[in-house]
Amino acid sequence: MENPTAPAPTYPRAQYDRRLPRLLWILAVLCLALVLPYLAEKTQYAITRGQLRARSDEASKELARLGEKAELVKLADTSEAFRLVARRIEPSVVHIDTTQEVQFGRGGSGDEWTQQFPHRQRHFEAQGQGSGVVVDAENGYVLTNFHVIQNASRVQVNLSDGRTIDHEDVEIVGYDMLTDLAVLRLRAGDLTAATWGDSHELEVGDWVLAVGNPYGLDRTVTCGIISATQRRGLGRGGYKNFLQTDAAVNPGNSGGPLLNIRGELVGITTAIIGDAYQGISFAIPSEVAQHIYERLKEEGRVARGWLGVHPQPLTPEVAEEFNLKGKRGAFLAEVLPGSPAEEAGLQKGDLIVEFNGQKVTDNAELPLLVAGSQIGSKVQVKLWRHGQPLDLTVKIAERPDENTPRK
Repeated sequence: MENPTAPAPTYPRAQYDRRLPRLLWILAVLCLALVLPYLAEKTQYAITRGQLRARSDEASKELARLGEKAELVKLADTSEAFRLVARRIEPSVVHIDTTQEVQFGRGGSGDEWTQQFPHRQRHFEAQGQGSGVVVDAENGYVLTNFHVIQNASRVQVNLSDGRTIDHEDVEIVGYDMLTDLAVLRLRAGDLTAATWGDSHELEVGDWVLAVGNPYGLDRTVTCGIISATQRRGLGRGGYKNFLQTDAAVNPGNSGGPLLNIRGELVGITTAIIGDAYQGISFAIPSEVAQHIYERLKEEGRVARGWLGVHPQPLTPEVAEEFNLKGKRGAFLAEVLPGSPAEEAGLQKGDLIVEFNGQKVTDNAELPLLVAGSQIGSKVQVKLWRHGQPLDLTVKIAERPDENTPRK
């Protein structure tokens, strides 16, 4: 029979001493197994990022050294220029993947989809893609096209160093439908921003490079020349003023940078004619893109001046009917009821030839002048009405908002 007062058994201290290091080693191995893949991934991102940034910085220095116009002309005849520009912009280009929720039919028992396929789901997810460019590394701002992220329920951004910025860390700061621009903000560090250039300096025949992700092919570089500037009348509402190039652009390039021979951002690729490249592509010039970017960054939306008219080209037949032969300007096909134009006395059939001291040579020029006017300001308008000159004063209102800011 056991003695209840007997002392508890004891074990030699050496036995504990042998077990403790073994347990510590097991814990250490487990920790390393969990942490090492994460550290390896972060290290790889950092190495890739460092290599891209070093290449970009070296290319920037070389382009700066060759900054003399005469040397650039000489450089433009060689492939060295394209290599340097590609290296300079590579860390700044991003690939954007989007998910859109698509619903078939209108619902209800009379829904055609439901009647034909009663056991199939009516809700689907469509995938889209595009490009973008980092324009502010410190704050994580990326510029892209509005149509790239339009109606997207999820937006994912893939960086040049291999990192993926998930939807939760991508903020849609704002967008502008009329210029097809959008600003994203990434919650990510160690970004490299592109350098803004002046699109106003571009001339027909100048070299340009387009970079993007056509058909998912990351950071594809194509080159061409400026085919035309001031291309108007191609966009919704008459607010677009395109650069036309022959650089190859395809689906997936939208939102990517257009660069001059110095590697500076002079445009945002936005459109082609048809479903695939046919030798004609369009970009939003940097003088427009930078202005819209600043307004979206600060306010999340773009407020524009509004007159309330629908201008159209002045054809010979219309000019004869309204006694406007030999005149040039914006012919008013319609004046909206209750608009600032109607309140100022403008009428259908008027030909506006001067707006706020600036000559109006065609119908595409007027919307741009009105949009840039200060809201609430009073503007002098010179026009012709049935062969007679007339001066009116119009108070500019804010254009009815077609954008819903997403803050």
